[in-house]
Amino acid sequence: MKSIILSSKLLCLSFVILLSTGFSCGGNSNTKAPAQKTAAPPKVSMTSLLSEKQFNDLFPQRDKFYTYAAFIKAADELGMIRVKVTRRATSVYQLVRTDKKTGKSAVVRQDADWNEEWAKAKPDSTYTIDYGNFCTEYSTDVNKKELAAFFAHIAHETRHGVNATYTDGLMFIHESNTSLPYVAENDEYPPVTGKKYYGRGPMQLSYNGNYGYASDCILGDDKILLQNPEMVETDPVIAFKTAIYFWMTPQTHKPSAHDVMTGKWQPNAEDKAEGRTPGFGMTINIVNGEVECNKGENMYNMNDRIGFYQFFLKKLGVSDANCACSCGKMKPYHY
Repeated sequence: MKSIILSSKLLCLSFVILLSTGFSCGGNSNTKAPAQKTAAPPKVSMTSLLSEKQFNDLFPQRDKFYTYAAFIKAADELGMIRVKVTRRATSVYQLVRTDKKTGKSAVVRQDADWNEEWAKAKPDSTYTIDYGNFCTEYSTDVNKKELAAFFAHIAHETRHGVNATYTDGLMFIHESNTSLPYVAENDEYPPVTGKKYYGRGPMQLSYNGNYGYASDCILGDDKILLQNPEMVETDPVIAFKTAIYFWMTPQTHKPSAHDVMTGKWQPNAEDKAEGRTPGFGMTINIVNGEVECNKGENMYNMNDRIGFYQFFLKKLGVSDANCACSCGKMKPYHY
């Protein structure tokens, strides 16, 4: 994964409310019972979606670093975190992180220009990222489809084996070339001298901007991962948390992969003009569109991700009959 999160995101999360329509039996046919909210389906535990046996079967050649217990713990712990993101002007952000277990909230990021008059004069955009919605928000089939998509990306990012067997995911803890620092100028998340931010973990988190943002959301302190990026390759729970963070967190101008796979995201006029459509292909655009998208149907990396997705769907007992799996004609984001 080589996307850089230099600032926060635009997409607001929405909540789906279903209304039941009343009806009458006999009498006045124009009389309707008052509309009532239909209860949302109860959230599904990650352990009920995926057993340890299934996890081991999906990743038979995985490095011993990546365990089922670490994945479940990462999902459970990060699931207790909610982050409210508010943006002023073009790129001035405030992040408020809430621990749902204790109910305590704290401002973990507030950019230097937050209280400038020119920034306050611009309309705010506000949305909330609830990490507890990872693969638990909808029906079992939708949740499993999302999980298959998530696994497809982390498998491709960490594979090291024979092509098209789809059994070689979660083998790399960090990218093979660790000589490059992956440092980019970033006012909010400046790199620490001597530290390298090469790809680590299931989603191969890269660049200081991503490490700092992930640290704010996951740990409530950007300095932890900026000063200790090696935690992503030494602590398997932190490693899985960075992957879930990346999956759930919208980037600047990009929706989250979670919103795409659960049907929340719908393309605006610009997206439609650029060929961006809902489906697995859009998640490829989010993860690595600059390299893999709008390059036709014979792009190896794109097709490897699609192959993993289709393989995991079958393994999890779900289907995606109308999958828009390719991003071959989909323009990447250039900002």
